[in-house]
Amino acid sequence: MAALDLALSEFLARPLSSTAIPIILLILARTIYRIYFHPLSHIPGPILPKITSLWLHYHAYIGDEASTIYRLHAQYGPYVRVSPNEVDISDADAVQHIYVAKGGFMKAPCYANFDIDGHRSIFSTTSPDYRAPRAKAVVPLFSTKSLRENRDEIAGCVDRMVKRLGEEARAKKPVNVLNLTRALAVDAVSTHLFRENYDGVSESGPTLSVGAFVDAFVAVGRFFYLPTTVFVWLEWAIGKWMADQETEESMTLVDKFVSNLVSSTSSKSQTYPGRLMAAGISNSEVEAQCKDLIFAGTDSTGMNLAIIIRSLVMHPERYERLKQEVGSNGARGAQAGDIQALPYLTAVVKESLRLSMANPTRLPHVVPAGGWLFKGTFFPANSIVGCAAYELHFNPDVFPEPREFMPERWLDATEDMSRYWFAFGAGSRACIARNLATLELHLATEKLASSKVLDGGRAVKQGDVEIYEWFNSKVKGEKIEIIWT
Repeated sequence: MAALDLALSEFLARPLSSTAIPIILLILARTIYRIYFHPLSHIPGPILPKITSLWLHYHAYIGDEASTIYRLHAQYGPYVRVSPNEVDISDADAVQHIYVAKGGFMKAPCYANFDIDGHRSIFSTTSPDYRAPRAKAVVPLFSTKSLRENRDEIAGCVDRMVKRLGEEARAKKPVNVLNLTRALAVDAVSTHLFRENYDGVSESGPTLSVGAFVDAFVAVGRFFYLPTTVFVWLEWAIGKWMADQETEESMTLVDKFVSNLVSSTSSKSQTYPGRLMAAGISNSEVEAQCKDLIFAGTDSTGMNLAIIIRSLVMHPERYERLKQEVGSNGARGAQAGDIQALPYLTAVVKESLRLSMANPTRLPHVVPAGGWLFKGTFFPANSIVGCAAYELHFNPDVFPEPREFMPERWLDATEDMSRYWFAFGAGSRACIARNLATLELHLATEKLASSKVLDGGRAVKQGDVEIYEWFNSKVKGEKIEIIWT
């Protein structure tokens, strides 16, 4: 019996061994190729990301991708290989080539992971031909003329948020300003682009009703670099077995809001959904495009404004300087200047956009046919390259004391500072709503100063705001709290 068992064991072991050895040899050969013979083998970086993309997936998932790569640049220089076929670049001169010149390089395939309800959005599509008619239809809504015509309505949203902030401040309890700034952001987006105020500022709950919907899309950034087929199955599994009730209720609420909005909109309406419908876009896709707009407009601008509030209360001397400028301008009455031309107010907004890290990670694009030669370094066709706001905005050679809130630096900005400022991306694929976001932030910052609502406020938690460094960052604990004394 023992002999039979031994023979059986040898029989079972033989095919396993004969299969394992070729696999091991294949992995070894691939490893040697990727380190020494791959077209990107001349790009420096740690060994592990040269061998496998799992290194990048891991750091994206745990939310320290941007800061980890930032430290690698300090060690290896302006180019760091972060996966077998991907390079992170910290030189702002690359921005013109990757994102601007001739329309920029094509977006990497992983952007498709931000598709919504089976539809490519203006943001997620990698096809210029798909994006062009949709962007053309709605771009006029973000023009200076359109924003000027609807400025009073946007300002009304700001007034309601600041009033609510004042009411909560008087309670002498910590106020989660991130929740309030998100409420303003969704109200401004819906008021200007849908002509229907979501009215998040009036909600009395501890968290914004649209918040869990937004957070669900933010969490997509954990898996941003996954192949889309893998991502789709993973998203399905998470939705089936891990979705919580709050997220489901928030998703349902947004679905209902958007569905009612689109069904009641005429293709002749000069609104975001109306202009898309006039361009021949189906109602189901218009709903998806509107949901994408709610997500992006709420998350990024909400984060930006929350950082403005926190930075001002943590630096009372700069808050006082802002109040003086705003007060002097207001005292001029009918001769008051446009607030977007006020130098210190603009500096506060720009510095906060630099620090807020609403979108901290790399924007990956694909090197076109023929490859790309940049400052003597060759990047082969189909390799993926990109720049990240985290590296550009925290470059100490361009921004001394880069983590400090110093609006004064923008009063005499250097050419390098302008080149390294990457808050909205760059080129034809830059944030489509940047003009709306900029106006909203200027209006809110001016109102915060003129109302003096931040007087007596202080940050509950000192130090840097801790974030998960996903494509859209997420504040750890989901709170940026201020308390009034």
